[in-house]
Amino acid sequence: MKTYSSRQLTLYISVLLTVLVVLILFFACRFSPGIVVVIGFAAVFFLFSFFYVNYIINRYISDKIRPVYKTIKDLPLSGKKLEEKSSDSTNLLSNVKFEVEEWAKAQMKEIERLKELERYRKEFVGNVSHELKTPIFNIQGYILTLIEGGLEDPKINMLYLKRTEKSIDRMISIVEDLESINKLESGELMLNPVKFDIVKTAKDVFEMEQWQAQERDISLEIVTPPVKPIFVRADRNRILEVMTNLVVNAIKYGKKGGFVHISFHDLDDNIMVEISDNGIGIEKKNLPRVFERFYRVDKSRSREQGGTGLGLSIVKHIIEAHNQSINVRSVLDQGTTFNFTLEKAK
Repeated sequence: MKTYSSRQLTLYISVLLTVLVVLILFFACRFSPGIVVVIGFAAVFFLFSFFYVNYIINRYISDKIRPVYKTIKDLPLSGKKLEEKSSDSTNLLSNVKFEVEEWAKAQMKEIERLKELERYRKEFVGNVSHELKTPIFNIQGYILTLIEGGLEDPKINMLYLKRTEKSIDRMISIVEDLESINKLESGELMLNPVKFDIVKTAKDVFEMEQWQAQERDISLEIVTPPVKPIFVRADRNRILEVMTNLVVNAIKYGKKGGFVHISFHDLDDNIMVEISDNGIGIEKKNLPRVFERFYRVDKSRSREQGGTGLGLSIVKHIIEAHNQSINVRSVLDQGTTFNFTLEKAK
């Protein structure tokens, strides 16, 4: 079906009315007016009818569209209302067209965001249930064995009780890590920024994890140790947690006889901390997801190594809570490097 603009419609109606009035003039009058009179009358009537009809149509359109325009204009798009625009009859249709298109684009983005959130929710719930299911089933099996007579066997009772304790500890770790992430995301977990030496913190982490590194024959080293302390301003306990998590990961997935290095780089107002290893590395396709909750590059090996699968997600949240950034680069079978920035202490 063919559509017409308001100007075309006005022109057609005006021409039709002018022709109709001229015909009525010819048939109604008993005299034949001159051609000049007819043309003059037709021109005057045409102009009058054109502007009058144009006014009536625009007024009609304006009355119908204005409520729609007002409704659309007041709709929140991405957290803010549309900008106020001229709403006179001349620009009304163009404004409505523009803002409807903007509204439609925003709705499409919102739909995509909701779909992504739904996918993430389903995946997250599935991961949580899977992570908790393993220790729960283990505990159930150990307790049933003890109930069915194992409690009286000294070779079994203490062994199974210790295994039950390990499974309970794992469940507690998962719940505590989830609680930490929730507090970080909601802003409930307040940071306590202080001035401290980041080099000394790195040495403390190496000292705490030295036994794990020795078991895997992995060397821990600070590359080009700074002569002077490097002071940063951050929550020391949280940064200690970040560095411990990254160093432990590097040890767990490092190659026997390999290394874990920490280095520091001056970036004017910030200090960049790099933690690198020459371990198994991460495939390029997996790099964008390493900070997701419960995401494991190698699920079977990751569970053998222990951990909740939430460590890197917590690390990312802590660094972002400091208004800083963390990145990762890796080459498969060659190693991985994590780097993050911290504000220099003044």
